[in-house]
Amino acid sequence: MNETGFNIAVVGAGMASAPHLASLLALQDRATVRHVVARSEERAGAFARRLPHARVTLDLDTALADEHVDGVLLLTPPNTHLELGARIAAAGKHLLVEKPIDVTTSRARELVALCDARGIVAAAVLQHRTRDASRKLRELLDARALGEIHSASIAVPWWRPQSYYDEPGRGTLARDGGGVLMTQAIHTLDLFLWLVGLPDDVFCYAITSRAHRMECEDTVAGVMKYRNGCVASLHASTAIFPGFPERIEISGSKGSATLGGGRLIVQYMDGAVLEEGETASLGSGANPMAFSHHAHQAVIDNFIEAATHGAEPVASLRSALDVHLLIDALIASSANYRPMPVNPGSSS
Repeated sequence: MNETGFNIAVVGAGMASAPHLASLLALQDRATVRHVVARSEERAGAFARRLPHARVTLDLDTALADEHVDGVLLLTPPNTHLELGARIAAAGKHLLVEKPIDVTTSRARELVALCDARGIVAAAVLQHRTRDASRKLRELLDARALGEIHSASIAVPWWRPQSYYDEPGRGTLARDGGGVLMTQAIHTLDLFLWLVGLPDDVFCYAITSRAHRMECEDTVAGVMKYRNGCVASLHASTAIFPGFPERIEISGSKGSATLGGGRLIVQYMDGAVLEEGETASLGSGANPMAFSHHAHQAVIDNFIEAATHGAEPVASLRSALDVHLLIDALIASSANYRPMPVNPGSSS
């Protein structure tokens, strides 16, 4: 870190950049944005205008050549992450990348390996892990407060209008790497895996409903099975009007936990009840940006802390590979009409 504090270059200034801008404005006492890089000078200028030290450039190499830049926030479309991330890693800059890591697991693995080889801190914007309710539930599960886990469910009942998918590239394999699983449900799936780990195998149906015209899936129904016999159901969709908060339910031998919309409720068999967090809007409806920036702020703050002190970030890029493996298995199960193992060695 430089004497002037942690210095950041932001790469990408599209729709997904809005909560990041709000977060960076709130973190100005900790970090300085020195460069905003984008293909559109107009978009980059609109982002940089509110940041007093930010310079606009269309050239990534200009930002990477700045010796004062400590880390890069990569907010470009998923299919650009490997190539841009490789250049960022080669320059020795720490990397925080929007989800997913890239459009395929093999490309995601390659980026993780490049970051590891350079010894940089690399993290993903998987902000659900940072919420107070999420962290409390993980603490309880680590302490086995719910006992032996025997069943769980994941629901992402969201809505997106057709106009959302009419944007070129959206919901395609080439740009996004998939549909509802890779773009919307990835946050809740990642959080679930962060809480309970990868299952052994899955069975799934992934379809494109009549609600949308798009290349990839907008609705998924499946089940995951764990070695201890626990089963978890999954329903994720962007075809459920008007859209409802995502929800995770976990049941064990001592009680059950419900985590939804940023709020945790735990009900123990002895009658005790624990509540944590506050219900918040999470972009489940027609406006995908209708949510607070505070979880994004927490991810960026954690990234700065990890990069400054050489610590493990809350959502390391390597740990984010797990959700890619799960999504691969779910899609493969649907394509092959049979259960599929979740293979940590797969490279699709």
